[in-house]
Amino acid sequence: MRMSELSERSGISVATIKFYLREGLIPEGARTSRTQATYDDVHLQRLRVVRALIESGVSVAETRKVLSALDSPPADPRDLLGTAHAAVTPTFTDAIDTTAATDLVTRLGWQPGLCDDRVLGGVAHALEAIDRAGFAVPDGVMPVYLKSIRAMADAEIAAIPTGSAEAAVRYVVLGSVIVEPLLLALRRVAEQIASSERFVTAETERPTTAEGAPSTS
Repeated sequence: MRMSELSERSGISVATIKFYLREGLIPEGARTSRTQATYDDVHLQRLRVVRALIESGVSVAETRKVLSALDSPPADPRDLLGTAHAAVTPTFTDAIDTTAATDLVTRLGWQPGLCDDRVLGGVAHALEAIDRAGFAVPDGVMPVYLKSIRAMADAEIAAIPTGSAEAAVRYVVLGSVIVEPLLLALRRVAEQIASSERFVTAETERPTTAEGAPSTS
């Protein structure tokens, strides 16, 4: 297919496709002349992956790393997860005390060597930001966080496809990266639902008359 058709089928503008090509995020097409090339379903699939990553907030540089992991996955599944997580974990250049973070993740089953320093540093920085804001996660809430997150992780890892290495890599990398915005959005929906259910006002609970005014009986 020509680039115009690739654009139409992917829903991505020609200008953006050319940008992705320049950045090496999608492979070059098969040249038919000096200025023309053709593309196939491989390019279409890669475009959709790239768009999902970029729209999830992953930088171009980190997207390139994720794509590299898809194309040439490391032998160790933990390294594969590390590559995926690195795409959405900010890089912190300042040193930080990870004592509180270590204590917290130990409650998830963490032991030394089970996750990389960058991920642990992300927990430490998050805890520090909460503390700087003068906020504290209630004692009854943190255990719920940990239990829910561990159950979520167990379910995700258990669902890794075993039929082919390619399917497993795709699931691990993309599932780790592009699902996070969905989880955050669902949390916000759930909070609003829970808030509505808890803070129902007496006014909304009172029966109304036929004219719509609250009953005084």
